[in-house]
Amino acid sequence: MNQKPDARWLSWPVIAGLATCGAAGALCQVLGTPLPWMIGPLLAMALLRFSGADVTAPHGGREVGQIIIATALGLYFTPLVAREVLGRWELLIAAALFATVLAYIGAIAISRLTDTDRTTAFFASVPGGATEMAILGERFGAKPDRIALAQSLRILLVVVLVPFAFTFVGVHGADLADAVNRDVNTQGLAMLFACTSAGGYFVSRVKLPNGWLLGALAVSIGLTVSEFNWSAVPAPISNTGQLLLGCALGSRFEREFMRRAPKFVLVVCVSTVAAIGLAALFGAGIARVSGLAVPTMILATAPGGIAEMCITAKVLQLGVPMVTAAHVTRVIMLVTMTAPTFRLVRRAWRAARGGA
Repeated sequence: MNQKPDARWLSWPVIAGLATCGAAGALCQVLGTPLPWMIGPLLAMALLRFSGADVTAPHGGREVGQIIIATALGLYFTPLVAREVLGRWELLIAAALFATVLAYIGAIAISRLTDTDRTTAFFASVPGGATEMAILGERFGAKPDRIALAQSLRILLVVVLVPFAFTFVGVHGADLADAVNRDVNTQGLAMLFACTSAGGYFVSRVKLPNGWLLGALAVSIGLTVSEFNWSAVPAPISNTGQLLLGCALGSRFEREFMRRAPKFVLVVCVSTVAAIGLAALFGAGIARVSGLAVPTMILATAPGGIAEMCITAKVLQLGVPMVTAAHVTRVIMLVTMTAPTFRLVRRAWRAARGGA
């Protein structure tokens, strides 16, 4: 594996990486691509890393991006919208359970079609964060490098394919609600970010997956529901958050990925595309039953990361509160269920092999 470049904010690898990601985001915006400030930086950074360039994302950049995005998402949860979303709790649980079951099916496919052990395949397929699942999987003897690779590939494919598919078919603007405040107040914005940053820091100390995002989101939603409408998040800041997330995701890729396990990469890609299709069908089905917009529920059930899918909903105006609530529910269920579920699954594997 290549030696990791210096990740300090003022180091040359970070400056070069951010400059390239910024240029890629601006180019994608000019070209009119979906999610330009996330997809552009993500692909640019991934290509640079694959080419062996000495670039990387800044240390802590992902966390800063998560705070920005979570703060902006929380502004959609007015008291009325929050009550409406909570009234659909059964859909949120169904979407979370489906995503979990789909991940276990993917784990079986990866294990049987590659030389990957079952434990690694399990944590590689569960739709949690790449870092968090790698750490948790390592505790059970899994291979953390393969878990991180599979999780990164999954998010990359979902982030690129789903927005482009929606844009191709002309899906846009079916949102349930708009952000509560469109006016930017400098003092209010500073207070808002101070509070959400504190929330993110507190939850991250508890070691929850996506702790910075979940903590900041909880505070932002709490303030909005309580009608503390201090300020909107201006578009340039929101775009910066997307850029930092895209840059961080792209920096996970290295040229050794394809050389180390090409079959594993291929199977992960195929299983992810299949999962996207199955999730879309399930989302469309429960949308028809519930009367909600089909694109909203497709995003709510998509096997992508919480930040990436919620950004997609925000940019395309596709039911931000429902999509956010669905992915938060999934994360909470994964946090509480992944380790206990794996222990049960492992016992079943051992029983099937006669206690071996």
